[in-house]
Amino acid sequence: MTQTSDNVTWLTQEAYNKLKDELEYLSGPARTEIATKIAAAREEGDLRENGGYHAAKEEQGKQELRVRQLTQLLQNAKVGEAPADDGIVEPGMVVTIAFDGDEDDTLTFLLASREYASDTIETYSPQSPLGVGLNGKKAGEDAEYELPNGKMAKVKILSAKPYTG
Repeated sequence: MTQTSDNVTWLTQEAYNKLKDELEYLSGPARTEIATKIAAAREEGDLRENGGYHAAKEEQGKQELRVRQLTQLLQNAKVGEAPADDGIVEPGMVVTIAFDGDEDDTLTFLLASREYASDTIETYSPQSPLGVGLNGKKAGEDAEYELPNGKMAKVKILSAKPYTG
């Protein structure tokens, strides 16, 4: 689970290990694979009309960008514990809210950065307007956040529990 404060990103040990493993793969075996694809595409001839070559070079660029992002993230990471089960909204919590106090109109999501995003639950960034509006509040409290159109929206926090994956 992550929380960004200035340039420091707080990670659980599990999240740190997952990102470190991704970095090691991208820096080693994945670099070799993409270099092999580029070399094979070069063998096909004219590079100006070689779609495979251009696709491989684009993939290489995206991969190298991710390597730089992960390197910076891990250099600035502080490994800590998952948040306490105290009902306070913070990164790493699964939060359920009701819109305008209507307990039939609810949304449940994980408050975390994209590095910790899950395929099983919707994820909202702690830096998003909703995340900023909820952060630090307790279950049972009301919160406000700014909508893209500049209006304010009100929600009631129904629960906040640590994400268990």
